[in-house]
Amino acid sequence: MANFQSIDLVTKFSPLVDERFEVESKTSLVTNKDYDFIGTKSIKIYSVSTSPMNDYGRNTAMGTGEGQVLSRYGVIQDLATDTQEVSMEKDRSFIFVVDKMDQDETLQALNAGSALARQLREVVIPEVDKYTYKKMADNAGHTEYSVTIDKTNAYTSLTDANEYLDEKKIPVDGRVAVVTPKFYKFLKQDKDAVLETEIGENMRIKGVIANMDGLVIQKVVSSLLPENMNFMVAHKVATTQAIKLAEYNTNPGGVLASGQIVTGRIYYTAFVRNNKKDAIYVSMSSADPGL
Repeated sequence: MANFQSIDLVTKFSPLVDERFEVESKTSLVTNKDYDFIGTKSIKIYSVSTSPMNDYGRNTAMGTGEGQVLSRYGVIQDLATDTQEVSMEKDRSFIFVVDKMDQDETLQALNAGSALARQLREVVIPEVDKYTYKKMADNAGHTEYSVTIDKTNAYTSLTDANEYLDEKKIPVDGRVAVVTPKFYKFLKQDKDAVLETEIGENMRIKGVIANMDGLVIQKVVSSLLPENMNFMVAHKVATTQAIKLAEYNTNPGGVLASGQIVTGRIYYTAFVRNNKKDAIYVSMSSADPGL
């Protein structure tokens, strides 16, 4: 039987893991970390209603009637609460071997640290991002279907989205337009669009390529977005992305392999808060699947 002695890569590599997710994840621009799942698989989020304004009854008599209590401030009302329960959904893992001779004959170019970095960059982070974008699209406050985008309407389609968020009182600062390469091509050709393309390198890593009318324009490959999406305008207040566990280990191969076996596990979820859905607007080129 193989004698596996696990060496936790957290001590060497994982201090960079959170930073790598924050830097390379495209969804970090449109999600928050407002909730955690420490000690639990599910959490409940409470939304509380507000009270309407009334004309103050300076000389009005006070009393009760028909189940209502009348004061000079108006009818006394209870505030309503709405509960949203969300759970951790995705428990994913991977395993691969770094063969001893492969490492030797590549002059150490192939090693556990670099292989893990590549796994995160090319496999793990894209999977989490794709899952998160779908969650956002499925729970958007508003979705426009059967929208054909070309160079004559790319700009106005974004201003329509901005108008929707304006009317829903979503903060202007922090809005991001997640666009496909095809949409961005038409946006650049639209004579009405004025793009500010002086973007810092740290934002370019996240896919940010321009600013326009208060919107951060982020180009994301179509394979990470729901099929037939033109674009999505979102504010990070709406969506929470929670990674409860990101664990990576390297083990001696023993009788299974000559070299090191690298394993990883990531336990994550993403959800849109019920009372923040209006901070997400989606444009689709396909028809509403519910019709």
